[in-house]
Amino acid sequence: MDQDKSCIISHFSHYCSLTEEEKALLNELEESPTDIKAGALLWAVDAPANEFCTLRSGWAYSYRHLENGDRQILEVFLPGDIIGLREFAFSKRLENVRMITDGVVCHFPHKRMLELFRQSLTLTSVMFAIGSRQQALLTERLVNLARRSARQKMSHFLHEMYLRLRQTNHDISGQFRLPLSQEQLADILGLSPVHVSRTFSALSEDGLVFRDRHHVTIPDLKALATEGEFDDCYLTDNVRPLLISA
Repeated sequence: MDQDKSCIISHFSHYCSLTEEEKALLNELEESPTDIKAGALLWAVDAPANEFCTLRSGWAYSYRHLENGDRQILEVFLPGDIIGLREFAFSKRLENVRMITDGVVCHFPHKRMLELFRQSLTLTSVMFAIGSRQQALLTERLVNLARRSARQKMSHFLHEMYLRLRQTNHDISGQFRLPLSQEQLADILGLSPVHVSRTFSALSEDGLVFRDRHHVTIPDLKALATEGEFDDCYLTDNVRPLLISA
């Protein structure tokens, strides 16, 4: 794949400057791409955990089903993200992962990651930083679910999605495509689909967010951040640069 168009290289470059050799190593993680349709299951809970995958294009999400049949969506994955990183030390999958949209996924076994660790201290450090960032995202999601109102939950989530998308797509300016259904948003935010619809309407009436099907426009990012009590310290742009010394 063209390194200039690689989402994973763009993702890693937020943590530190990469050499051409390091970019080539990352580019190998996007070899053998597989086209995946929207709704397809990448893996299920308790399946063997022996590989990661990179999301070259498309959106995906991880989730768990509760005993009563309800679903809780844990994380939303965007182009350039690594899926399955938290399960590196486990023999079985801890969560289900399903595609939201059509996309391209590149699978690579754990042993290839170990080879990358041996070849590059820089990429090893960045991989740990990405793991830390994923943990921070989940921590923030927990706070959002447990302690914020519906308006705050929605405002916080939309602001987060916009900033994450901007990391690999610098052309977006106050608007983006959000390919999530009412039901998926409800399962992310711990709301009912009806409550999701009402919250969007209330935010629109106040001029904070406008939605046309899957297209979202944010007229004033600062106002939305204030509504959602948003502190972006947990996102990549605010992670301290990694300085690797020989």
